[in-house]
Amino acid sequence: MQGTPITRHLRGNRSSAFRTIPQERRAGTILVLAAALLVMVFAFVTFTVDVGYITLTKSKLQSATDSATFAAAQELSRGLGPNPELSPTSVESIARAAAIELASAHDAGGLASVYLNPQRDIRFGQITWDATADSWSETLDVGPFNFVQVTSRRDQGSVQNGDSDLHLFFGPVIGYGTAKLTAHSAAGMLVGNGFKIPSGSSQTSGVLPFAFDLPTWDAMLQGTGSDNYTFDPATGAITSGADGVLEVNIYPEAANNGNGNGGGNNGNSNSWTPGNRGTVDLGNPNNSTADLKRQILLGLNDSDLAYFGGELSFANGPIDVNGDPGISAGMKSELESIIGQSRAIPIFTQVTGNGNNTTYTIVKFVGVRILAVKLTGSNKYVIAQPAPYSDATVVPDTTGIPIQDATIFTPFKLLR
Repeated sequence: MQGTPITRHLRGNRSSAFRTIPQERRAGTILVLAAALLVMVFAFVTFTVDVGYITLTKSKLQSATDSATFAAAQELSRGLGPNPELSPTSVESIARAAAIELASAHDAGGLASVYLNPQRDIRFGQITWDATADSWSETLDVGPFNFVQVTSRRDQGSVQNGDSDLHLFFGPVIGYGTAKLTAHSAAGMLVGNGFKIPSGSSQTSGVLPFAFDLPTWDAMLQGTGSDNYTFDPATGAITSGADGVLEVNIYPEAANNGNGNGGGNNGNSNSWTPGNRGTVDLGNPNNSTADLKRQILLGLNDSDLAYFGGELSFANGPIDVNGDPGISAGMKSELESIIGQSRAIPIFTQVTGNGNNTTYTIVKFVGVRILAVKLTGSNKYVIAQPAPYSDATVVPDTTGIPIQDATIFTPFKLLR
């Protein structure tokens, strides 16, 4: 009989301890939690959608900027070399137009075309080797131009010319209605002074196996020479008559008539060394005429450059190469087939030996364009004029060749 009250007391305590929350209070708590969760979800969705939109727009701006830079850079070569086709002002105008046209072909951030302010967003200048800093140095607004940088924008507030701030979808709800975006790109054609072809590569370097002396080349750049041919860059046609670009005869003349003009074609005396002032072995020291003809038509290949460790450059000073007796009539058709095209030739400062035992000391490469060829009969000649040359095998120069004198360039490439 004594256990009954105790049992009731315990039951009473358990009932009090596990008493349930009223339905109304539980519903209110869930509503508060759900509202807080919805705010968090909405904020997350806002963040995700707008960040994705910003990222996509930034990517499209960058694509438009790279394309515009690429288009502008393609025009730079027309203003390079000792005798440029166009003035810096003309190159700048044409390159700006090309950049604007390419940018406008891209959409970004709700706009049908990307806008570039011609003066603010497209800048030109030079990129040159700084030996002191051991790096490439950029200088804007100085010609001749081998460097261009482009900036596309969505950061100009509410201006309605295509570069206004990017308007977000949900950002205004949390106090961020717009985003400021920019994209940058730069490209340049670096001054080159050598060629490199990896083993096994199918690339070729358009270097002619004909050495030319530095004094005659420099004299031509200073105004000593003939001007008997005109090259039309628009059509590639070559006609008789002056075009303001002096020429040299790279054929090894037997004698000089005393005024620097062999037969009226600026021929040059063969006084450097008897029996030789013509071809050089840019490859096998025992190059045959067939090898030389191949190099004229197709350029140097990886097998040729393998004799120089895969690279013809002046990082370690001048290069000594073997010589051959000279340009022969057997090369006539190959030379005629490249008339009007740009090529590179080695420039030498010193010669030792004679005939097949000649050694040339090569100090740089220059770009030329073959204008006329005559290798039979009397008064033979191979007439060339300075011309910019570029291909994918060109090695950037680190000897400090002034851009005003440069004729060899790397292809234009995006630098950033």
